[in-house]
Amino acid sequence: MTERSVTHATFTIERTYDASPERVFAAFADPEIKGQWFRGPDEWDDSGLELDFRVGGRERTSGGPKGEWVSAYEATYHDIVPNERIVSSYDMRIDGNLISVSLATVELKPEGDATRLIFTEQGAYLDAFDNAEGREEGTRGLLDALGRVLERQAATA
Repeated sequence: MTERSVTHATFTIERTYDASPERVFAAFADPEIKGQWFRGPDEWDDSGLELDFRVGGRERTSGGPKGEWVSAYEATYHDIVPNERIVSSYDMRIDGNLISVSLATVELKPEGDATRLIFTEQGAYLDAFDNAEGREEGTRGLLDALGRVLERQAATA
């Protein structure tokens, strides 16, 4: 039997992108763009992205190493201020087992021609299946991938 536990933690990550707040916001709001960066490594199985980007809307995706475990993400949007703020709650599951529930806030701040993104997550990590350190590392990787997508967009514009 699994010993039940919960660990609460908060982390904040900041990135500055050479893109306007409108372009960074679009990378969260547009399913085609978000699907390019909000995903696991190329060698993973990937369910694709379902995105209903509106207050009350939901987002779903899943994937994992081929033939191994499956990680599932499901979010609900609570607050959206175009080009400024996105607040959502989400849960993560591994092979159907709930491993965490989080509140995530994305803030976009113009800095000249660039945008400073501030990502804050407040999480409840359950039964020692997950932890804030691993989640922060994964989120850093996703935000780095977002930066690469924004760079490719600028190069082809």
